[in-house]
Formats: sequence, C-alpha cells, structure tokens
Amino acid sequence: MRAHAQLIFWAVLVAALALLPPVVGVLHEPFYVELVRRVMIFAIAAASLNLILGYGGLVSFGHAAYLGIGGYAVGILSFYGMNSGWLQWPVAIGASALVALAIGAVSIRASGMYFIMITLAFTQMLYYLGISIEEFGGDDGMRIKTRSQFSGLIDLADPVASYYLVLVLMFGTIYLVHRIARSRFGMVLRAAKSNEARSRAIGFSPYSYRLCAFTIAGALCGLAGALLANHTAYITPDFMHWTRSGEIMFMVILGGVASSAGPLLGALVLLVFETLLAGWTEHWQVILGPLLVLSVIFFRTGLAGIIPGAGDE
Repeated sequence: MRAHAQLIFWAVLVAALALLPPVVGVLHEPFYVELVRRVMIFAIAAASLNLILGYGGLVSFGHAAYLGIGGYAVGILSFYGMNSGWLQWPVAIGASALVALAIGAVSIRASGMYFIMITLAFTQMLYYLGISIEEFGGDDGMRIKTRSQFSGLIDLADPVASYYLVLVLMFGTIYLVHRIARSRFGMVLRAAKSNEARSRAIGFSPYSYRLCAFTIAGALCGLAGALLANHTAYITPDFMHWTRSGEIMFMVILGGVASSAGPLLGALVLLVFETLLAGWTEHWQVILGPLLVLSVIFFRTGLAGIIPGAGDE
C-alpha cells in the first residue's frame, strides 16, 4: 500500500512539473517557469546536503561553498572566453569535489560542534576569497555574458529548454542519492550515524565512508552551482555565505531529513513563501521566520512525513 502511494506521489509530481511550462505559457505567466527552475536548482543542492546530513548525520554549515565554486567555475571560464558547457560543468563538479575532499579530510576527523565550526570556517574563507578577487568583480560579483554552450544540443538561454534540463538533472540527483542511501555503502553511512562505536566494532571505518559521501555531496552541489550561474547569469560571493548554507539546511529539515522527496518539498515551500512575502512587504523575514519555526515544531518529520506517499520506506 505504501509503495503504491509513493508511486502515485512521484507520478503526480513528475507530471505536474513536466506540464508546468505549457500551462503557464497558455496563461502568459513565464515568471513561474523561472521560479520553479530556481526551486529545482536548490532542490539539487538540498538533496546533496541530505546525503551527508540526513543519512550521515554530518551537520555541515559549509555546503554553500560548493554552490559558489560551481558557479564561479562557470563564470571564470566564461570570463576567459571558454563557454563550452562540456568544459565548464565537469570543471564545476570536479573542483567542488576536490574542495569537498580537502575540507572533509580535515573536518570529518572532528565531531559535533567542532565539525560545524570547521565547515563554517572553510566556507567563510572561500567567501572572503571571492570578495577579495577584484578581477572577478569582488564583492559586486560578475555577470556571465554567455551561458554554457552545448554544441547546439540545448540552448540554456531558452527558459523552457533550460527548465527541462534542470528537471531531468534534479530527478537524476534525487534518484542517485536515494540509491546511494540504500546501497551497502549507504547502510554503513546510516549505521555510523546511529552508532559509530558499534560500526567500528563490526569492522567498518566511518571516516572513509563519510569522506566519500562528503565528496559526492560536494560534487552534486557544484552541479547546482553551475545551474544557478546559468539561471541568474550572475555570480556573487553571496553564493558561498554561511547564511546560504543555513537556507539549504533548512530546506532539508523543513522537507524531511533522510527523505527522498524532502529536499524538493523544502525548497519549494521555502522559496515560494519567500517570493510571496517579499512581494507583499519589505519586512517579509519577520513573517517568514516564525512560520518556519512553527513548521519545524509541529511537523517533526517534515513535510514528507505528512504528505501521503512522500515519505521513504
């Protein structure tokens, strides 16, 4: 019965997202395509964080660093005239993975508050590095004149084409994280989260598994950064600020930790509420804050726990 409910939920969700562009095209409301595309990009970032936070128990306040690295990889290569997406995106993913590997190698040796502070410190270092490099705009950021080119296969300047590409990549990321979490690798990761001492006692080293998951999560968030850079056509160090990490973390918690649908649901609700409230009042944070706190208090398992079929087995 639960599997049937999950199948219905995902079928409805895929159909709704796939039909959105033609529906809003008829209604002449292209803004919603842009909004939902932004939601899906952040859902990719949230899904990558869910791998280490939801399944690995690693509370990283530095996840936005990889979002910024992925974005700057696209922006810097474009700045020097290298606009091929076949080059930009692998560089964005690879650079994010390498930085995640380096940060993880240091931070995963710590735990609790120390782990949180180390990841936060690394993110702020990269944030201030972005501010200090005047050649790439410094604090003002840099505009991307030409979006990633894919040899005529897809035009990212076309909002609808870009939307469907992000849609495919988002569901691909969610499925990949789902499969990893339910593999033997994921079982060790979840066991270490539940009881690290017992995992060591039966012969598994949590460090290597967590480091691998940390690197994969960084690479996937780098992909989200490359997509976000093409979405906004503008890069700024704010991509890497710790508050952005907090937003991505809240998307995971709001949607449902260790849930496949959670990152998408959390990103959807948070960004839609932000957009609606920002259009109503300039003091929208004062209203959004208490609403989000109440949602966490009353929905302990997140939105995925109260929507039929959205939770995992």
